[in-house]
Order: sequence, then C-alpha cells, then structure tokens
Amino acid sequence: MAEIRLSAELRDKFGKGAARQLRRSGKIPAVLYGHKQESVHLALPEHDLFMALKTPNVLLNLDIAGKSQLALPKAVQKDPVRRTIEHVDLLLVRRGEKVTVEVPIATVGEIAPGGLLEHTLNSLPVEAEATHIPGAIEVSIAGLQVGTQILAKDVELPNGITLAIDPEHVVLHVLASPTAEDMAGETAAPEAEPAAEAPAED
Repeated sequence: MAEIRLSAELRDKFGKGAARQLRRSGKIPAVLYGHKQESVHLALPEHDLFMALKTPNVLLNLDIAGKSQLALPKAVQKDPVRRTIEHVDLLLVRRGEKVTVEVPIATVGEIAPGGLLEHTLNSLPVEAEATHIPGAIEVSIAGLQVGTQILAKDVELPNGITLAIDPEHVVLHVLASPTAEDMAGETAAPEAEPAAEAPAED
C-alpha cells in the first residue's frame, strides 16, 4: 500500500476564524486521535494532503516536531461547492496493528451478453494490517450470467485480510438488460382519461 510522508505542524489556535486563516495560508486543520491518547491538533500542507488523499486508505507518515507517527484518514470534510478540503480526522495506527477499513472493489472481465451488472457495494469492509491495506480488491465477473450473485464470502481476499461484513451480503449481481419494449413502456405517455360527461340540464 502507499505510504506518504507529510510534514505536520502543531497548532494551538481553534475556531472557525483560526481555521479560515490557516486555509488561507495553504494549510489544512486536522486532528490526530487514537490509542486512548489525547487528541493532537495539526496543520497539514494543503497540496500535499490533497494529492495523498487521491489514494484510498493511504497511510500517512506524519513528521510531527521531529517524531514520526503513522495515521489513516478517517473523515475528510470538504466545501460543498468548491470541493476543497476543510478539515481532516486522522486515526493513529502502529505497524502490525489491524484496522477495519473499506477497500474499493475493482471488477475484472466482462459479464455475458444480455446482462447488466449492479454493484450492491462499491467497497468491501475488511480487517487488515494498517500497513498492508490493498488499494483495491479485484473481483472477476468474466462470463457471469443473468441472475448470478457474488456474495462477500465469494470474494477472494489477499493473504492476511478478513471480512468485516456478513459473509452472505450481496456484493454484485447481474440483472437482465432492459429490452426495447421495456424502454418504450417507460417513456410512453400515459393515456388521457375520458372527459367527464356534463350533467343533464333540468
């Protein structure tokens, strides 16, 4: 898995005003917590953090006042309009420690003609070593026929990784592709109701 080193600064100013000032200077407020330790408030370089977060479940190696700390991003707050990073929650981890994460599912191959693949899950909850989280879990869909389901227990996991979800949970299934008649039926205009007859005059 990817391990990216970031330089982190300790911060002692809080609140919306302090956060805005920090972001204007090209840094993002963050909080590091875990292992029953007191939370640590940090400032991270915006560009480097943005690039790092492009990798799912990226392992961050934080340089905090000359001391190295490993962390996983747990929550990323973004501006709803500009989609810029506003704040990040980081979970402190240690080498060899197991954590529960969601790993993206990557399908391989093509289903049989006439089918339509539906993802019930786009990522799979698993338990893995913090330093050995895969970037994606591959699932072969080659030749799958209409009506076929792939359950969580059917997914082949890398060594050392276990499911953190009900094994019977449906991950993928193949539906029948809609026919031209089906599509026409969905787009057809509803028939107009007959006009009510006017009451007879006395």
